[in-house]
Amino acid sequence: MPQYSVLGQRLPRVDGPVKATGKANYADDLVLPGMLYAKLKRSPHAHAKILSIDTSEAERLPGVRGIVVGADFGKFRYGLRPDTRDEYPMALDKARFVGEEVAAVAAIDEDIAQEAVELIKVEYEVLPAVTDPEAALREGAPQIHADKPGNISIHMHTEFGDVDAAFKDADYVREDRFYSQSVLHGFMEPNSLVASWEPPNRITVWASKQSPYFLYRNLANCFDVPLSNVRVVQPYIGGGYGGKNGSYALDFAAVMLSKKTGRPVKLTLTQEEVLTAQRRRHPMIVWLKTGVKKDGTLLACECRIIADGGAGTAIGPTTIANAFYFMNLPYVVPNVRFDGKRVYTNRPVSVAQRGNGIQQIRYAADVQIDMIAEDLGIDPVEIRRRNSAYTGYTTPNGMKVTSCGLQESIDEALKAVDWEKEFRSWPEKAEEPTGRIAKGVGIACNSFCSGVRLRGHNCCSAVIKVHEDGTVSLMTGSTDSGQGSETVLAMIVAEVLGTRIEDVVVPQTDSTVTPVDPGSFGSRVSSTAGNAVRIAAEDARRQLVAVAAELLEAKPEDIELRDRKVFVKGAPDKSMRFRDLARLTVAHGAGTTVIGSGSWGQEIDPVDFEKGIGNLAGSYTFGTQAAWVEVDTETGKVNVTRMVVAHDCGFALNPLAVEGQHEGSIGGGVGHTIYEHCVEDDGQTLSSNFTSYAMPTVGDMPEMISYSIETLDPVGAFGAKESGEGTQVSTIPAIVNAIHNAIGVWMTDLPITPEKVLKALDEQKAKDRVLSEVR
Repeated sequence: MPQYSVLGQRLPRVDGPVKATGKANYADDLVLPGMLYAKLKRSPHAHAKILSIDTSEAERLPGVRGIVVGADFGKFRYGLRPDTRDEYPMALDKARFVGEEVAAVAAIDEDIAQEAVELIKVEYEVLPAVTDPEAALREGAPQIHADKPGNISIHMHTEFGDVDAAFKDADYVREDRFYSQSVLHGFMEPNSLVASWEPPNRITVWASKQSPYFLYRNLANCFDVPLSNVRVVQPYIGGGYGGKNGSYALDFAAVMLSKKTGRPVKLTLTQEEVLTAQRRRHPMIVWLKTGVKKDGTLLACECRIIADGGAGTAIGPTTIANAFYFMNLPYVVPNVRFDGKRVYTNRPVSVAQRGNGIQQIRYAADVQIDMIAEDLGIDPVEIRRRNSAYTGYTTPNGMKVTSCGLQESIDEALKAVDWEKEFRSWPEKAEEPTGRIAKGVGIACNSFCSGVRLRGHNCCSAVIKVHEDGTVSLMTGSTDSGQGSETVLAMIVAEVLGTRIEDVVVPQTDSTVTPVDPGSFGSRVSSTAGNAVRIAAEDARRQLVAVAAELLEAKPEDIELRDRKVFVKGAPDKSMRFRDLARLTVAHGAGTTVIGSGSWGQEIDPVDFEKGIGNLAGSYTFGTQAAWVEVDTETGKVNVTRMVVAHDCGFALNPLAVEGQHEGSIGGGVGHTIYEHCVEDDGQTLSSNFTSYAMPTVGDMPEMISYSIETLDPVGAFGAKESGEGTQVSTIPAIVNAIHNAIGVWMTDLPITPEKVLKALDEQKAKDRVLSEVR
């Protein structure tokens, strides 16, 4: 492995002290002179025509300064693509889910704003609602959008290879149905925005956004102002996980209220609003059919999915496409057929969440791999080795694997497992008596995109300014939403310029001064933005080195920068401090400012998302997880006691950050598997706080062991690939496979609650009794 001065070191996060001491300012901490406070009026109905909105009584309330409704925004609609723009800034003709925004009030304080909201009278004509995606597809179901018959938001059908012939040639074919539930993002900071409209047409917002430039474009289009007049400033973000990427009603409402009142307006959601009416992960039904040879070699996979998209399309096209793409990895599958429907329902809109669309499909596929292995009497490890993708492999639909450490990750994960002793197939274990607590171990593999490539703007850019005292400012539009990317990008700058990380400042994104960037999603920041930062730092370095060569009377190629020093190779007496070089460079000749710039985008063929053809990302990560569980057979309670992660991250730019990402992904995966679920009744979300929603706590977390597999990817910055989302993908099947190993039942319906475990055990006992009687 290359030897670096900064990269590869276990460095603490640069934003650690300000966050740990409570000094970090989030959007809701901001207060502007004359600022008003806003609240939202929400629909109590899952589906209803809006006949009238009477705001007169609210307007008369002392302290109220402005009210907006859907009609204030005209016919403006927004969405990912022109053909999927089906959301209004606020409900216009009808409300399509419980909690949809129908009006907003700005007042001198929050209490008055809330009182005014309650005084707004909305007359509804309640319509039949449908909250189940399969029911929404049936003939005669209530139509949620008049221009989308059949309630189909997105439909993707594609096939590669000869699937029918492959199934005929298969020695064994298995079909199963899986369900993954509705899951909330669970960030601690509610969505928040402060907006200021400056006449005649300048917008400034301070917004908690993972991708500020999505909002920047939508505000420009909605309010018909040039992009140069839209300024989006990102304060610190208290977590996002995909739930703070898009534009939402609070964003448009706050800007419109500021325009109407001539005052800055803050709109911060309550946690109850976030949990009951904001975005969440797509619930998904997966039917999976797989054909294999006797030795477990995969021949064909056929998959049908129905994803519950809620009342709008949002990021839905990528969710369905991702589900298909990751049918093709981490294993070699020569023949694939896919039919995916994203369905409208009268529920809050489903969007991206860590592992967007990939968690659900890989949960099903990697559990079914274990099912097939048991049916054929093959070790679960062996069947994965036999089908592993490899460096240089191209999937049937065109995904190019530039580096792959999957086999190595299996080896590394098994170092923490005495597999021969700890894993025995269920038929063997069933012959042995067990106590109340049944123990099991399971394994699963993953793959994930490193720097997903979407349509439109995908390039990342960076600007670096070297100050005369040797400190450095890095300006990038790539956002740190809590994952620690600010630290990693600062480390890249310090490595290239030969400074230290404490010399590099990364100001928060401000669309007026930072370069346009797609944002923080699809695990793109370290690998993709990292390359742009590397190029910008190299540009600044060339300028500094040119002056250093003159001052030290050497060739530019002989100048080295390291540990705040500048010196000539082989001539230690020819040196100077980096800060002196910076000062002299600024004054050199007629004077200059050292500014480096760089842009980088993935040079890969365009992706056809409708057909699933093309390379989704510049590179892909691979990994293996082993999970240990204990199942209380009397109560049905599942405890995950230990989790081992072996992840091919290309090159660990900061091993400490990589481990933190693994731990966060395990937490999210454990919650998804056995705890979290949006409980609803006729479209009304009942889990309105973190207590009732039941996210896992520190006490629910397993012992965690993390290994980094370094393959030095040729595409990512310094060989790096993603290190977080892929791990969450394989957490679920690893736990499910471990539960089966413990108690002999397959859990195909998430979350795995105690009630479901006890029901499965009872059904298994009844089946065993019938078989015993038959024998």
